[in-house]
Amino acid sequence: MRYEQVADEVFVIRGTDVNMFLLREGRDLTLIDAGWYGDAGIIEHTVEALGHKPQDIQAALLTHAHLDHVGALNHLHTRYGIPAYTSPTEVGHAKGEFHESATPLDVIKRLGDYSTCCWALRITRAGGLRKNPVPHIHPFPTEGPLDLPGAPTPIPTPGHTSGHSAFHLPQAGAIATGDTLVTAHPTSKHQGPQLLPRFFNHNTEETLAALTPLALLPADLLLPGHGPTFSQPIADVVAAATTHATTLT
Repeated sequence: MRYEQVADEVFVIRGTDVNMFLLREGRDLTLIDAGWYGDAGIIEHTVEALGHKPQDIQAALLTHAHLDHVGALNHLHTRYGIPAYTSPTEVGHAKGEFHESATPLDVIKRLGDYSTCCWALRITRAGGLRKNPVPHIHPFPTEGPLDLPGAPTPIPTPGHTSGHSAFHLPQAGAIATGDTLVTAHPTSKHQGPQLLPRFFNHNTEETLAALTPLALLPADLLLPGHGPTFSQPIADVVAAATTHATTLT
């Protein structure tokens, strides 16, 4: 199944080796991240399977502007008028004004690994080589909790990209961490809380530092951009990821 309820009114959508999340409040929805370009249909089908219409999505929130997270934003805006928001620093990145991402060459260097090679083929089919700027994106309209289903609160977590954000979901006791903190990835041999390999991060040391404020939040459910959701106090999750970071290459 492409989706699963992971908390009260919180659902994970599994795209092409990437996670997206739906927050529900009555008939209204918030979408966190939008997968790859080719994952638009997965989002639409999930929304419909939950008894909703895509038009019920009040806004799409973006953790960061990598291709595996901005994927369906333009489709959702063009077809359904759904607005998209991200941190002020990340807006220019999403619009294509600058680039902070792993390059195809970074991936090609690692194609000797079977898991990485299979992942590269899957994401290529999903639009991994397609430029996908998001001209309609705006900065978060307010500071603090957003007036959207789930009351998501943006938490600055720069490092993976300069304007990366996590989202604290206090009603669910959860944090959607994007790519600041994940639990698995096809290019990693490790399973469990971790940072992505260094070649994915704009600045790995800043990514590691960004974990500190997350550890202070009241949450015991990790909603990562990649890998399975993880139920454990966030301070313990951060400690495990910090230990693993010493092995990153």
